[in-house]
Amino acid sequence: MIFALEEINNSTELLPGIKLGYRLYDSCVSVPVSVHVAFQLSNSPDSVLYKGGNCSQSGVVMAAVGDSGSTPSISMSRIMGPFNIPLVSHFATCACLSDKQQFPTFFRTIPSDQFQADALAKMVKHFGWTWIGAIHSDSDYGNNGMASFLEAAMREGICVEYVESFFRTNPRSKIQRVANVIRRSTAVVVVAFTASGDMKVLLEELALDPPPPHQWIGSESWVTDPLLMSFSFCAGAVGVAIQQSVIPGLREFLLDLSPSEVAASPLLTEFWEDAFNCSLSKTAKPNKRVCDGTEELKTLKSPYTETSQLRVSNMVYKAVYAIAHAIQNAVCQKKKTTFHCDTDIRLEPKQVFVELKKVNFSRNGYHVSFDANGDPMAYYELVNWQKSESGVIELVTVGYYDASLPKGQEFRINRNLTWMEGGTEVPVSVCSESCPPGTRKVLQKGKPICCYDCIPCPEGEISNMTDSPDCFLCPREFWPNAEKNACFPKPVEFLSHEEVLAIILATFSISGACLAIITAVIFFRHRKTPIVKASNPELSFLLLFSLTLCFLCSLTFIGAPSDWSCMLRHTAFGITFVLCISCVLGKTIVVLMAFKATLPGRNVMKWFGPPQQRMTVVSLTFCQVLICTVWLVVSPPFPVKNLTTYKDKIILECALGSTVGFWAVLGYIGLMALFCFVLAVLARKLPDNFNEAKMITFSMLTFCAVWITFIPVFFSSPGKFTVAVEIFAILASSFGLILCIFAPKCFIILFQPEKNTKQILMNKN
Repeated sequence: MIFALEEINNSTELLPGIKLGYRLYDSCVSVPVSVHVAFQLSNSPDSVLYKGGNCSQSGVVMAAVGDSGSTPSISMSRIMGPFNIPLVSHFATCACLSDKQQFPTFFRTIPSDQFQADALAKMVKHFGWTWIGAIHSDSDYGNNGMASFLEAAMREGICVEYVESFFRTNPRSKIQRVANVIRRSTAVVVVAFTASGDMKVLLEELALDPPPPHQWIGSESWVTDPLLMSFSFCAGAVGVAIQQSVIPGLREFLLDLSPSEVAASPLLTEFWEDAFNCSLSKTAKPNKRVCDGTEELKTLKSPYTETSQLRVSNMVYKAVYAIAHAIQNAVCQKKKTTFHCDTDIRLEPKQVFVELKKVNFSRNGYHVSFDANGDPMAYYELVNWQKSESGVIELVTVGYYDASLPKGQEFRINRNLTWMEGGTEVPVSVCSESCPPGTRKVLQKGKPICCYDCIPCPEGEISNMTDSPDCFLCPREFWPNAEKNACFPKPVEFLSHEEVLAIILATFSISGACLAIITAVIFFRHRKTPIVKASNPELSFLLLFSLTLCFLCSLTFIGAPSDWSCMLRHTAFGITFVLCISCVLGKTIVVLMAFKATLPGRNVMKWFGPPQQRMTVVSLTFCQVLICTVWLVVSPPFPVKNLTTYKDKIILECALGSTVGFWAVLGYIGLMALFCFVLAVLARKLPDNFNEAKMITFSMLTFCAVWITFIPVFFSSPGKFTVAVEIFAILASSFGLILCIFAPKCFIILFQPEKNTKQILMNKN
């Protein structure tokens, strides 16, 4: 401060012709002492402020620089505020001091703790730490700073395991309790919003029984203190610090001290005797020699002579210059390029207070101005305690936090950090590990929101981001993958031509059609033999034709359903089977009529000759055609995606359209089959060698057994197997008919031609 005042007093640009006086007070970071000083400054002129005869209004305090602590500054500002005496602090950071209702005349050159709290919270979030411990000084600085930090941490989604407060004058039991909380905690990261003196007391206690490795995060009050860097278990600490700076000429000023100047100041005397371990008084003190005048400050290595990394000192420097600029704006006027100051003006502290709000200048490259709350724009350096090659902990600047930058860009790191235990990997400090995609977070009962369990998503639901609070359903036609982190289209299932099952069924279908054609060829070539003639050739050929269609219609069930295939498969099946059963029914009636015709006085065959047989087949088939036509007109079958049978796949199938139409078709086939079966049973006792009735009986028995079994199996078979069961029923009943009715006859025709005679056929041996 003295250096800055001498610079100003010797300047021809700032306050030309006006000298600024000063007086230094040591508040000892004590509220009572600070209050006493505030009253002294606010009262009547004090003679000690007179220095020479060139002071126009000696003793009237225009402004004060201080205090270095928030609590003393609060007390001083409350006393000096009513007198409109501005107080410009260089190190009081409590956010509470920004309240202009309570502290209207308070200014500061160091940023408010509100910015520091935001910077610390953003830094913790940046490194992915969501589970931390927090300690703070039990003072206005610590209490308000930690309150601001906790608020910012909550906004960032950070959970705090514990919050402990203490003060350096607390009983040791209290300090021990705080130390034990740190030792037992599960949080790896500890945020310390403490004053340097308080932190020293805590670290000394922790050093007695060093805790497990912790990552320390420090506030600007202690993280730059070189005295604390002797605690090796804190190596790797990270924190925010006031911007370091260089003040030109300060080192030379500090080194330019004569013994007489030192002896005239109690403060400098104490410094000199401590630095050189000698006594300036004529009578030497115990264990100290008398200073002989050979002591040289230039050879001294101490914080006093280290001016390359000034932090707080620059805040004092800027505070003095801010007051000087405010006074200049109040008493001087700029004419062209120079200032002309009125040395006779009666300056009041209120005028300086008003002008302080407006100051806006730069000094040594550092800008100085105040916002509406009396705060400067926040700029912090991010510092890291790194061990040098010699094993000494050094303070290294690794980035910065600039509140003037756009949101999201304030925080920057521009070099590598060293973490706890000298590690290069960012330590992990979380209550629960992140939940991977495919799971959701479920909070643990009675614990903060950062403590949770990861529960796999339910069936049909996914989560596609880390730490998802919820799972969500896939669209209807989509299904989760195995990891449940993405939805994929459900596979579409139908009886495809490429499937083995479809190939087998198609092979049997074509084989059956070929068998019917071969049988028809055999019958045609032997059409004049007794066994063919006795089998009603016309109905036999029509039956073989309908069986060929029955075998082939099963092919329409294979492949992806379409509008035409859905309508064709059911109607073709219904009509061809009715045609088939109509032929069998006609043959059964012919057998019965033929048997009745052999009785004396009976000539019933004239009532059921070939024309009547044809009419019967056409009429019965036409009824089925009519039923199918009505079904197709009213509500035809159509392709549909079945999303309910299976959750993980789509069944492409044919919907019935009209259920009544479907069951009418099946019911009509069933009634005809039942009627045909009854007639065949009635004709089973015909002469043994005329065994067509028995063949029809067995064929219809097979037919009915297949379709009765088909109904429950059809409704219990899922997906494409429903179609496969339907094809199997068609093929099984068709093979039953062709084998039971035509196989015995073909065997006799081909392998036992000697039995293919009228005598044997009529059993007239």
